[in-house]
Amino acid sequence: MKMNENIVSDKKYVVFKLEDEFYGIDINNVRAIEKAQDFTRVPNAKSHIKGVINLRGEVVPIIELRKRFGLSEKEIDSNSRIIIVFLNEIQVGMLVDSSSEVIEFNTEDLDSAPSSIDTAYEDFVKCIGKKDGRLIILLSTEKVIGIQESEENN
Repeated sequence: MKMNENIVSDKKYVVFKLEDEFYGIDINNVRAIEKAQDFTRVPNAKSHIKGVINLRGEVVPIIELRKRFGLSEKEIDSNSRIIIVFLNEIQVGMLVDSSSEVIEFNTEDLDSAPSSIDTAYEDFVKCIGKKDGRLIILLSTEKVIGIQESEENN
């Protein structure tokens, strides 16, 4: 099931891991990748909001992607990273298990997400990328950080 060519073609994605799965987000939305650091908790925040950090003088909210996707919690370790994304004038960090590469996908490398996919994060999936024998779940940054969610609530 090939992708519609005007959806995604010849784009680079920052690849990261959660548990044993690889995920990718559009590199054009990524501002930085930082080592995980101490968070300040935010009272009454949504359960997937880990807290906020001070990043070079800016307060940045952090989304814990494991919770966002309904996965089990994991202690932060030396491989844990915060991917800082900037989209629609909003800057947010995404806490991931690790991030170590950027991959370019051509149209031939992409398949639509199966319609039978039944996971906690199916709404976040844009498509599936295939590279070097690996399957990488390519995510919609807007949906992951909740931009559409908040716009719908207004």
